[in-house]
Amino acid sequence: MPPAAPEAARRIVIGDQTVAYLLRRSARRTIGLSIDHRGLRVGAPPRARLGDIENLIREHGQWVLDKLAAWRQRPAPTKLEIADGTVIPLLGGECVIALTPLGRARWQFGPQTLYLHPGATASAAQLLEKALRDKARTVFAERLALYAPRLGVAVPPLRLSSARTRWGSCSHHGGISLNWRLVFMPLPVVDYVVCHELAHLKEMNHSPRFWSVVEQLCPDWRARRLELRQHGRLVASY
Repeated sequence: MPPAAPEAARRIVIGDQTVAYLLRRSARRTIGLSIDHRGLRVGAPPRARLGDIENLIREHGQWVLDKLAAWRQRPAPTKLEIADGTVIPLLGGECVIALTPLGRARWQFGPQTLYLHPGATASAAQLLEKALRDKARTVFAERLALYAPRLGVAVPPLRLSSARTRWGSCSHHGGISLNWRLVFMPLPVVDYVVCHELAHLKEMNHSPRFWSVVEQLCPDWRARRLELRQHGRLVASY
């Protein structure tokens, strides 16, 4: 995804409530509203008037208030507790963590099992993240190598990111960053993010032409994007 534009923090009164929101202007044609754990976020074209933006927010005022209330009422994800026998999602399947005190700090993947050997230099949690990052790098590199030739582009440099709210990005220099936590999601979802970022090598925007490039690589991208959103909140606990 292209680098994010600076966001401006603003406030608006809806009914009897003052609502904070973040406004981001980018190369888009319409004004869009979205609400997640961060609150109300508004995307708008560069030349959209602030009055028009806030009129649209007020037109959808009840929807905004209802969605914000729903997010406040959601229970926070519980932090993953790592123990012998803990089961984690991995690329659409399940992986059982097997802990053993033997040997130096290291890990090993087996059939549907991840063997962790914590040591004095690394806790089970640190070792788990290192193992999953290593798995993610291998899988993501394979998927980039699969899809890049289909688009007629060179396989781009890969970097792993740890962002909590962004799954991928594409720099103007052609490098692609992918969130290592995607490894918790089904492979088709990973492929959608890979295709999305590769498409930015052709179109550094989210125009109709961009989505047509995505569709060349991933015809069912709409369903996969929805699945990404559904998995996103669950992954927050890992």
